[in-house]
Amino acid sequence: MSVNIAATLAERAHLQGKEIGLVEAATGKSLTFAELNRRADSFAHILSRKGIRAGERVMLMVRPSADFICMTFALFKIGAPVILIDPGMGYRNLLRCIEGVRPKGFIGIPKAHVFRLLFRRPFQSVEHRFCCGPSLGFFGPDISRQANQDAGPFSAYDAQGDELAAIIFTTGSTGPPKGVRYEHGVFHAQLRLIRDYYGIGPGQTDQPAFPLFALFSTALGAKAVIPDMDPTRPAKVDPKRFIASMQKYGVTYSFGSPAIWNVIAGYGESRGLTLETLNKVLMAGAPVSGELIYRMQNILGPDAQIHTPYGATESLPIVSIEGREIVEQTWPLTKIGKGTCVGRPLPGIEIAILPISDQPVDHLDRTSFLKSGEIGEIIVRGDVVTRSYENNPVENRLAKIQDAAGFWHRMGDVGYLDREGRLWFCGRRAHRVVTEGKTFYTIPCEAVYNVHPQIYRTALVAVAVPENEENIPVIILEPEKDATISADQLIAEARRLGAENLLTRDIRYYLIHPDFPVDIRHNAKIFREKLSIWASGELEGKL
Repeated sequence: MSVNIAATLAERAHLQGKEIGLVEAATGKSLTFAELNRRADSFAHILSRKGIRAGERVMLMVRPSADFICMTFALFKIGAPVILIDPGMGYRNLLRCIEGVRPKGFIGIPKAHVFRLLFRRPFQSVEHRFCCGPSLGFFGPDISRQANQDAGPFSAYDAQGDELAAIIFTTGSTGPPKGVRYEHGVFHAQLRLIRDYYGIGPGQTDQPAFPLFALFSTALGAKAVIPDMDPTRPAKVDPKRFIASMQKYGVTYSFGSPAIWNVIAGYGESRGLTLETLNKVLMAGAPVSGELIYRMQNILGPDAQIHTPYGATESLPIVSIEGREIVEQTWPLTKIGKGTCVGRPLPGIEIAILPISDQPVDHLDRTSFLKSGEIGEIIVRGDVVTRSYENNPVENRLAKIQDAAGFWHRMGDVGYLDREGRLWFCGRRAHRVVTEGKTFYTIPCEAVYNVHPQIYRTALVAVAVPENEENIPVIILEPEKDATISADQLIAEARRLGAENLLTRDIRYYLIHPDFPVDIRHNAKIFREKLSIWASGELEGKL
């Protein structure tokens, strides 16, 4: 049976053809489900006539728009795996990623074609080039203009579950970005979970801050509103525009990183706004604080729900929890260092905790699974879990564990399961600080200091002592922008908080950093590796 989600767009065109399927908030342009499907069909005809075939990889560098969604569906219809790389990762990482996946086709805006010509080597594999947007003919005809004529239906490729549909890159928050192989079966399973668990479907209106999620919305029969924002800089979102499109189009649910919702909550609270139509908010990409959930609850209706799904590019979503449970039950425990509760496994997902290891795990021994309350490494299995990275055997061996029934994915995170079966996140495995007598975990330790009203956020990092190469834990504080006390006083008060908690009372070194480096995609994941290098320089000669 085919599991190509492109087929669902044709179904929506048949069932909901005259309904609006997608809106561009920046331009006001709207397309019905029938128009979306016809445009995707037209792109598929153009690309296939120009030589794009099933199995040939095509890199897509087009701004979030109706054309981005239609071209993605078109490539799925052809059976050509789409390569999506976040341009915000920096040009060095971008070039390395492109060279690693060797695309056969390239679809990009004129600016992307200029980039291609400036850095020719990574694009040597490209045989078919298409320009999306006017370029005065320098990069060929504008494919978006060519697609205006109805070329007739294009039958979706009969994709099997294990066939490659896309390669999507990780943010690279704990190392170089990795290309994750998304098979058609994974997209199909994600679609089912989003529909069944979060209740997404016809009659709903989505405003996704992550462009690819508009693909799921339209496939499920929900209207998608592409917000007027730069998705590579979510913390810089214009709240006035973001909220205006929600109100104008009656948005009922929206997905975004905590960085976005922090801006929206602040804007809404300061103006006494209530987002009356918004009845479901999804926050993901980084730990979500109870304070943020509480602030968002203040600008939503009384029956609205806030969900914080947990997962990763390699496996999403796998766990979820609703905001009321966080605020009323788990957040008080988070603030005293118990970690962040991310919820219960979703249907069909199995979670287990293993003893922490930085080495490959070749065989799984279920007798080694840790008991409730014991911190270890989080592993997951289920049909939304991707099988491998692209051209990366080293990372594949580190991240995947085979067993008799299939495989598990190592999340690279540490945490524990409580007696109710809820998963608690305690940070990245690579970010823990291991000393001679104790292991410090980032999320529990940082929570001890984050309760201070003048501390915006905290980072626990490791610094090596030059004489013996042992690690010592260092706490780095980022003050609130409007902090009213001196750096020395803030450090003194942080020391007092640390001394009062068993988790942090052995930490001796504290530093102030004015602006933490964070990931591009979510503007929330702290680059602790960079802060560790900075802290080593600050403490040189003092250890």
